[in-house]
Amino acid sequence: MNRSLRSALVSAFAGVLVLGASASALASDWEVDASHSRTGFAIKHMMVSTLHGSFTKYTGAVTIDDADLTKSKAHIEIDTSSVDTGNAKRDEHLKSPDFFDSAKFPKIVFDSTKVEKRGADGLVLTGNLTIKNVTRSVVLNVSGLTGEAKDPWGGVRRGATAQAKINRKDFGLTWNKALESGGMLVGEDVNLELEVELTKKK
Repeated sequence: MNRSLRSALVSAFAGVLVLGASASALASDWEVDASHSRTGFAIKHMMVSTLHGSFTKYTGAVTIDDADLTKSKAHIEIDTSSVDTGNAKRDEHLKSPDFFDSAKFPKIVFDSTKVEKRGADGLVLTGNLTIKNVTRSVVLNVSGLTGEAKDPWGGVRRGATAQAKINRKDFGLTWNKALESGGMLVGEDVNLELEVELTKKK
């Protein structure tokens, strides 16, 4: 190999390394700030109204690759015993074996497996959702991913909204009661609603 060709190959290889380093530098790690976020759900009650609830304890780790958002990742863990619907008796029932069985299955876990772009600023986040040791693939529609914003304490934040629909029976949450007027006490479809604020890891 002559000197000119060797020099050209070395320069090209160096350029690839620089580009790769630049791209990886745009990938950043974030944590969910639970004090400024909400992990909620909505489900039909007696076929006439919609019951809203949330979980008050959860953690999340997100990697965002701004150079290629399809390479981003998310991991979320939710404490099932923190379910809150505004009614203590109902919350205890939801923690019981009829529903989440929190003593035996303390966590709901979501791990992303694929990220796709949708429209100008939307994302489709596909992942594995595990409830009561049952894992199913679910799709989260993510919107409103903001840019970085500095807070007054030297941190960096950004936010996003995500929504999904699941059938609770797919995860072994099958308890129900028939109504005298027809239909069932609790709906099967559950709308998941996430409002997430992220803090950048240092």
